[in-house]
Amino acid sequence: MLERLFQLQAHGTTIRKEVIAGFTTFLTMAYIIVVNPSILSATGMDFGAVFVATCLAAAIGTLIMGFWANYPIALAPGMGLNAFFSFTVVGSMGYSWQVALGAVFISGFIFFLLSLFKVREWIINSIPLSLRFGISAGIGFFLALIALKNAGVVIDNPATLVGLGDVKVAESLLFFGGFVLICALSFRQITGAVMIGIIAVTVAAMALGMVEYDGFVSAPPSLAPTFMQLDLAGALNIGMISVIFAFLFVDLFDTSGTLIGAAQRGGLLDKDGKLPRLGRALMSDSVATMSGAALGTSTTTSYIESTAGITAGGRTGLTAVVVAALFLACLLLSPIASIIPAYATAPALLYVAVLMASGLKLIDWDDVTEAAPAVVTALMMPLTFSIANGIALGFITYAILKALSGRWSDLNASVVIIAIVFILKFIFLDAA
Repeated sequence: MLERLFQLQAHGTTIRKEVIAGFTTFLTMAYIIVVNPSILSATGMDFGAVFVATCLAAAIGTLIMGFWANYPIALAPGMGLNAFFSFTVVGSMGYSWQVALGAVFISGFIFFLLSLFKVREWIINSIPLSLRFGISAGIGFFLALIALKNAGVVIDNPATLVGLGDVKVAESLLFFGGFVLICALSFRQITGAVMIGIIAVTVAAMALGMVEYDGFVSAPPSLAPTFMQLDLAGALNIGMISVIFAFLFVDLFDTSGTLIGAAQRGGLLDKDGKLPRLGRALMSDSVATMSGAALGTSTTTSYIESTAGITAGGRTGLTAVVVAALFLACLLLSPIASIIPAYATAPALLYVAVLMASGLKLIDWDDVTEAAPAVVTALMMPLTFSIANGIALGFITYAILKALSGRWSDLNASVVIIAIVFILKFIFLDAA
């Protein structure tokens, strides 16, 4: 049965390899089951319900990817987008988390249509590489600022906007210890480095009496507080256009980049360098996003951590099915997730930020018309506390700078249209 479903022999793999690969991928991304509820609960969402929604959304999306697309790619609520959901859409813009979930659902539906009608290739190919790298780095810087804020390392200062907190307190010291531990374990290629770091900080906090142990296993919390609570009508407000676009845009490039990168690592590309069944993989991602929004979590997307399982030998959807089964098993571990403090998950956020910022090295720094828009994009995300603002200002800068420099050949219709839409948004919507 497994041979018929996943074509193991044709992909040069075995059940044993796929199971090991599944465990490897899961260990590298399991941190999301504690980090995501921690971030989304800042909006007032029920922690336990978000924990269940996170596990279920990851399991559903990964199962679809495994069974339908037959790829060893795992999905879960995306880092960066969950922070944008909580701290920008709800925290800064003042929308309810129900409206934010509605925006996530709509972005997933648009993603599904783009995949269905094969518009995605045109969109992906038309966006400049420098802006893609700038967006990735900007999301990383955004996560880094949140991590430092959660750990009390960076605080608000009326005179200078931001300042250094008290780094001598236990929370800050544990944060730094967890971060360097994760980096060291990652350098040594220890599987599950991020999760080990989170657990180590939590155990240390328990030993210091800063956290109380409240059990290991229990029945899953109720999903009712977030299940089907999305507000679609509220998300159709004209002011939510940029938010929906940001969710869609980041998910589209996150997923495409992850799929291509993971496929290259596993030798899954065809002779023309293209990914077979790309449409199925992208539609799996979009269905996962819509399912996650209905359950009560932010955008669900493909995880680059899947390359860890591919490196361990995973080549088919059976790897993904194993990951999904492990996420379902985690539903019983809610007591552990609930006791992990923010300063224990903050090192994971900062580490992810380091990985996302690495794309800056691929920018052509000798061409200021490429480098400047990327830097504007990357800096404006953390400084305005908004992924959407960073994307908007990046596109506007790119289009105007290329035009003034006489580099008309570098511009295409989609970039110009997007830049004009964002300019109109700032003029009319943000001024209203």
